[in-house]
Amino acid sequence: MSDASALARAAAPDAPRARAFRAATDESPLVRWILVAVAVTGLLVLVGAPLFVVFSEALAQGWSAAAKSLSNRDARSAIRLTLTIAAIAVPLNAIFGIAAAWFITKFDFRGKAVLITLIDLPFSVSPVVAGLCIVLMFGANSAIGGWLVAHDLPIVFALPGIVLATLFVTFPFVARELIPVMIEQGRAEEEAALTLGASGWRIFRTVTLPNIRWALFYGVLLSNARAMGEFGAVAVVSGKIRGQTATMPITIEMLYNEYLSVAAFSMAAELTLLALVTLLLKAALEMRHADQLAAFRRH
Repeated sequence: MSDASALARAAAPDAPRARAFRAATDESPLVRWILVAVAVTGLLVLVGAPLFVVFSEALAQGWSAAAKSLSNRDARSAIRLTLTIAAIAVPLNAIFGIAAAWFITKFDFRGKAVLITLIDLPFSVSPVVAGLCIVLMFGANSAIGGWLVAHDLPIVFALPGIVLATLFVTFPFVARELIPVMIEQGRAEEEAALTLGASGWRIFRTVTLPNIRWALFYGVLLSNARAMGEFGAVAVVSGKIRGQTATMPITIEMLYNEYLSVAAFSMAAELTLLALVTLLLKAALEMRHADQLAAFRRH
């Protein structure tokens, strides 16, 4: 009996603490409704209202005017260039991201923290600064750029420069999604496959890739969204040549500055639809694999 009473006395202080914890974390219905109202209002003001304006302005003169503005030569060129850049940059970043994540998580070496910091560099450097660096390195006035221009291989004000700028600003997405997942999974499965005689490529294809595929898709979607919507770095290196190096975001700015609001908002609506498709795919991945995504987001 004495032991039971001692246990009861020891557990007694926990009850007030538990009640205090519940009081601090359980809000009243009124507070919950206020928080929900604030969140929904902010979402409508910051996201819903701009989307409504974009689509309403695009259709201000009817569907035919919007379709006509998107069917001219310059608009088709901007759409084709944007999709081409994404088609080039996203697969390359997927390859670079997988290689970087593999190197960082599967090998121990000095300077690993420095390498991770360098991967995050595009997040902290302004895209305009990145574009300016590309111009200084590969412009016609530089040694490398002058040689390339002389051999009819221009980088700046051409497709290669736009691709380089897009690669820089989108590089971290795939690597940063893969690194936490691969760290948490460890090396045990790969080492077991290696002891059974599997080659490096087979280990990657049958062991590593299935474990990281959803994180890889998630990073690819984020990289694709940024590649299609990038403006700052591309604006510096492209030269904004209409019909040649003007991507969709740059064409939108040019049309808006020329007071062609229907054409500008029509292209903005199309770019928005592409972004929404990307977000829907991202949401589908999150719902289907919520546990895996939560695991690597904790790191």
